[in-house]
Amino acid sequence: MRLEVDIGNTFLKWRYWVASDVLHRGSVLTQGFSLVSFSALAGCEVEKVLVGSVAGDEPNQRFGSICKKLWAIDPIFAATSHHCAGVTNSYKEPSKMGVDRWLAMIAAYKSVNRAVVIVDCGSAITVEYISDEGRHKGGYIIPGLRLMRESLQQNTARVRFDGLEGQLATHPGINTAEAVLQGSGYLFKALAHEIKRDLAEGEALFFTGGDGKLMRDMVQAGRYEADLVMDGLMWVCQ
Repeated sequence: MRLEVDIGNTFLKWRYWVASDVLHRGSVLTQGFSLVSFSALAGCEVEKVLVGSVAGDEPNQRFGSICKKLWAIDPIFAATSHHCAGVTNSYKEPSKMGVDRWLAMIAAYKSVNRAVVIVDCGSAITVEYISDEGRHKGGYIIPGLRLMRESLQQNTARVRFDGLEGQLATHPGINTAEAVLQGSGYLFKALAHEIKRDLAEGEALFFTGGDGKLMRDMVQAGRYEADLVMDGLMWVCQ
């Protein structure tokens, strides 16, 4: 009876395990989660809570208080390390790497036990490269679709999207809103092209994150795993 939680910059996601089955899952905005957000689990027996969080101290403390009130236990927060589950970190200071990246890398590598590329398309887009031996070769961090658009909207007075936010097209825009929205789509598509072009023979390819399925469909290769970050918790929180 285990609760696994991924506290991201935008969403908090969770899933509740009994033996080898997920019985409950859900998500809520990170900014607004509270005790009520977990009402579906209030009557569940929870023996262990494993958490991967990049949201900061306040959300972490808030979630810890919820665990105390509902199940009288402290959550176990995953931490990035130099080496775990056969994966070696490339960072000289592992704590400087976001734990979501670390969890996703370990989960993907343990799924295939060979060279793998991990693309997480969330608030930021991260691309990580792991060798056959489990060595992290490095990666990229790029603004995600929402961040690209918000940056221009917040820093350019005349940019307004006029209700077009949900669109993703890549043809040239014929007004400012279209040019911004379709420009971000164009960059997203260009990244998909580069990921596919650079994929080496024998490398596995994983996608995750809110826009991960969209990226996977553009690349037309690899597999999409919505819970890849939570999949890594069982390895990191042992």
